[in-house]
Amino acid sequence: MWNVALALLPATAVALWQFGIGAAIVLTASIAGCMAVEYIINRFMLRRRFTLANGSAFLTGLLLALNLPSNLPVWTVLIGCIAAIGIGKMAFGGLGCNIFNPALVGRVFLLLSFPMLMTSWPLPAENIWNYTDATTGATILSILKSDPAAASSVGMTAELTGATGGSMGETGAVAILLGFIWLLWRRVISWHIPVSIIASVAILTAITGGNIAVELTAGGLLLGAVFMATDYVTSPMTHKGMIIYGLIIGIITVVIRRWGAYPEGVSFAILLGNGVTPLINLWCKPRRYGETGKRRAVA
Repeated sequence: MWNVALALLPATAVALWQFGIGAAIVLTASIAGCMAVEYIINRFMLRRRFTLANGSAFLTGLLLALNLPSNLPVWTVLIGCIAAIGIGKMAFGGLGCNIFNPALVGRVFLLLSFPMLMTSWPLPAENIWNYTDATTGATILSILKSDPAAASSVGMTAELTGATGGSMGETGAVAILLGFIWLLWRRVISWHIPVSIIASVAILTAITGGNIAVELTAGGLLLGAVFMATDYVTSPMTHKGMIIYGLIIGIITVVIRRWGAYPEGVSFAILLGNGVTPLINLWCKPRRYGETGKRRAVA
């Protein structure tokens, strides 16, 4: 958990640099809110020892914040914390028992409950000292949703450096890739899930005539592929299963982006992939130690 939090430091730094005081407020409220909700549930409802030291609540709060706009009011952020920890995690029994990624549960809950607040994206750099009164604008994916032909005129510098509107942690592709390299080096995750997601999105984007570079760097694809879809609890256990899981997420993401009502579909795709994970684990069971092919077939 703490290695993943360290890997998120570059993306967090970009968010604070581009969105300023609003990013700091949302980050603080989200992390403190998630830790407080877990403490309260453990203390007064489950009556068991505290679990804050394992870093799970801290990481959930950090990931939730990076999936939110930097002008979201604190009361809305706290509702997201309750949904993420209370519904997405503790309702299933706590860490290791949850079916869905808690941070994405909180994010999607807020998106469906407060769509206007969750789709008002502050412009970077211009609103460093503004919070709820920040100047907002459309994201690149929103522009492409209304005018697919605009893909050819979109530059790549903004997506790579974070100088574009969107959720706080999804706008700096280079920062996310630095975190990806750290997680691979520390062997916290393997390459199978992120690469299969990115590859499937790239192939389907090429087939449907989209701009591959824009689709891969815009929106929450990289953040979701590296930090959300790779959650140990909600992703498959075998490498074969991870690839199947990644392909499912990539396909659903492109389908929602192309033909769905929302310009972005990564959050929905990962949650649907989480739901399929138990079946994938059944389909992709590893061979038992010492078991031959013939005996396995008979069994």
